[in-house]
Amino acid sequence: MRAIKGAAVAVFALLAALGSAQGQTRQETTTPPAVKAAGPAPTAPSALSATPALTKADLDLWLDGYMPYALRTGDIPGAVVTVVKDGQILTTRGFGYADRDKRTPVDPYRSLFRPGSISKLFTWTAVMQQVEAGKLDLDKDVNAYLDFKIPPRHGKPVTLRQLMTHTAGFEEVAKGIIFYDRPEPTLRDYVKNNVPKRIFDAGTTPAYSNYGTALAAYIVERVSGEKFNDYLDRHVMAPLKMSNTTFRQPLPANLAAQAAIGYSKPGKPSSGFEIVGPAPAGSASSTGEDMGRFMIAQLQDGELDGARILSAATARTMHDSPLDKVDPRSLIPPLDRMELGFFETSINGRTVIGHLGDTEGFHSSLHLYMNDGVGLYLSVNSGGREGAAGVLRTAVFRDFSDRYFPYAGPPDGKVDAKTAAEHAKLMSGVWWVSRRADSNFLSLFYMLEQTKVTVGPNGQLLVASLTAANGRPREWVEIAPYVWREVGGHDRLAAQVVDGKPVRWSWDFGSPFMVFDRAPAARSSAWLLPALIASLAVLALSFLYWPIVALVRRRYKAKADISVKALTASRAARASLGLLLGLFIGWGVGLAQLMSSPAALAGGLDWLMWTLQALGWVLLPLALAATGWNLWLTWTDGRGWPRKVWSVLMVLAVLLLFYVAFTFGLLAMRVAY
Repeated sequence: MRAIKGAAVAVFALLAALGSAQGQTRQETTTPPAVKAAGPAPTAPSALSATPALTKADLDLWLDGYMPYALRTGDIPGAVVTVVKDGQILTTRGFGYADRDKRTPVDPYRSLFRPGSISKLFTWTAVMQQVEAGKLDLDKDVNAYLDFKIPPRHGKPVTLRQLMTHTAGFEEVAKGIIFYDRPEPTLRDYVKNNVPKRIFDAGTTPAYSNYGTALAAYIVERVSGEKFNDYLDRHVMAPLKMSNTTFRQPLPANLAAQAAIGYSKPGKPSSGFEIVGPAPAGSASSTGEDMGRFMIAQLQDGELDGARILSAATARTMHDSPLDKVDPRSLIPPLDRMELGFFETSINGRTVIGHLGDTEGFHSSLHLYMNDGVGLYLSVNSGGREGAAGVLRTAVFRDFSDRYFPYAGPPDGKVDAKTAAEHAKLMSGVWWVSRRADSNFLSLFYMLEQTKVTVGPNGQLLVASLTAANGRPREWVEIAPYVWREVGGHDRLAAQVVDGKPVRWSWDFGSPFMVFDRAPAARSSAWLLPALIASLAVLALSFLYWPIVALVRRRYKAKADISVKALTASRAARASLGLLLGLFIGWGVGLAQLMSSPAALAGGLDWLMWTLQALGWVLLPLALAATGWNLWLTWTDGRGWPRKVWSVLMVLAVLLLFYVAFTFGLLAMRVAY
């Protein structure tokens, strides 16, 4: 969706978009009396004697050398970092500013950052509490718990397990995810009025869904008899003594003064407190200290300071869910998978689970090193320059892991050069991501952003859309049949193979919640993109030809060399193509505005989306009729071949645009997106 940036001159912007296919200070704090300091780290094995021990002193020194520079160069105002170890908060640190304009330093014990989708872990914890209480069954049709109906797909219902593993099959929903200018909808209203289309069979395909999390929270609300925010306060936050954490929007009066300010664009004013529409999927506000307490509880199988939020057995099931309940089609071994609500984010041969979170103004990550008793949480209050926040959170996780938990797995294997080249060639082609919209006009963006896989000069796999921190495409070398390792990196990429051919792939970062399937020929950008560019060019040239020829004739007092009827048909065709070109310019500008503004994406441009869709039903048939009439007369009145060929091109251009508009939702007459 970031491929279209808007347009000063809209037609050229649209064509370009189609041709292109998202001074700091550190706040020192001391550990408060209520939180015990961590003891000495266990002695490292002799093979890893060069590895520094994970102590507060070493970690703080490392963070002091890492974070201030990263924030300055990334144009990020502030950050909070918390590390827990062996049941204690090892360090919780604030860097930079919670409020850039007031120069308010980040306080990890008071500054409320927005962890975004990490909020889902609280929601999934609530679900598991109700499973433990016997009120919910992970494998039962969710309609048994609802007062409205989720339609089946191919006769198969949705289950809570599928909601927790993002395999319910829902398409992506963008509308109303984040806004600023109106109250949060009730949970019931949100889930009942925004049911997405199911585009995959239940259980078969990871496709991240904010809606699915909100639906699960509503089920908790229904079976518990408590409003969801009240439920979390009583059954999660209170037992863990997370007094500076809330899902309420806007913040309660007693916490409002502690809010860190989120900045959606570096150097620009804040848009204000973000309201998350599907609140249970991302509305939390929390401090670094409180997130440390939550991590400890999860690492200790649901217990903190003698209080339990989950039984040990339930927590272990959540963290390491049984594979016999999972459809194998949703997995691509040996890549990371979804546990019950947690992503696997394993690194260096170590078992790690976690989650990422993003709002407009905040970007966060949480990782739990399950066998090492360590948790890492980071949150920043701006996306930074050119997506610096995403690069930073990934780099901190990987560099922290490399420093304190170096590689402990078996060595990578090797595939002979000939076989590797053959496998890479079989992977070549155009693929589309499972996390996408299919039923509305945003599906056009997903077509434009389909992923192309190619083979490098040395037989290595190249995926243009998977770039490294330096912005260059990563290279992948095969280490086992249909398993590749990033050259010089941590991630693996692997394919699911059926009858000797790869049919689905992903890579470690994305595999828990999205995969790539072959783009069907009817929707493949391999031919649609050049055809769309060519069609728009035909429209532009045909329309511009009309006034240019008119001016030339007037200048030289020349008359048209065709009949009045043929001239009328020609003018009608070119006028209709001009109107059609204007319509697609309108779509380009409208969609660019839609994707650049949370207010617009929350429904502020619905009037324009309705208008563009309605105009499509008028202008496309009109253009087809006018160009068809012109084609008939051109081929029957003895005109030369250049005009005959061009008349065919005009009709073909309209037909192609009609196909694109119909296939990708530009004529759907709906504003649910």
